[in-house]
Amino acid sequence: MDSAGQDINLNSPNKGLLSDSMTDVPVDTGVAARTPAVEGLTEAEEEELRAELTKVEEEIVTLRQVLAAKERHCGELKRRLGLSTLGGLKQNLSRSWHDVQVSNAYKKTQETLSQAGQKTSAALSTVGSAISRKLGDMRNSATFKSFEDRVGTIKSKVVGDRENGSDSLPSSAGSGDKPLSDPAPF
Repeated sequence: MDSAGQDINLNSPNKGLLSDSMTDVPVDTGVAARTPAVEGLTEAEEEELRAELTKVEEEIVTLRQVLAAKERHCGELKRRLGLSTLGGLKQNLSRSWHDVQVSNAYKKTQETLSQAGQKTSAALSTVGSAISRKLGDMRNSATFKSFEDRVGTIKSKVVGDRENGSDSLPSSAGSGDKPLSDPAPF
């Protein structure tokens, strides 16, 4: 494969494909030769540096071409092995998640959250117990007993009258029982 005509721009979507023109613009040595010499350099030193610069630029171009060829070869090998981008992504994510889980920061955070959860659970249990105890105390209070007795009396009158065939609610004025006129203590 002729690598001289390949697109070697690493950001190009046509990376590694043959192109009609080179995307890299070579340094115009004619313009560079016309610029005045840097102070402190002799003409011989400047010429030597320019030659070295040209050589390094050529090596960079060659290395880009070699890298593009290696990337194509790697892609071809992965394709032949059935390795997809998604599979590689899954593997990378799994590896990264494992690395996170074994990190000291994750372990410390997990331990702290676990302790916070235990403390919150204990606090909620204590609050629940306190509420249960208060409700139990309230149920045993004289006020609640009085209210419960009145509800029970009303219920027995309503249910008792329905069992006798009457669907109407009893009136407190017409009944012989004590009227419910005293205000509730709560």
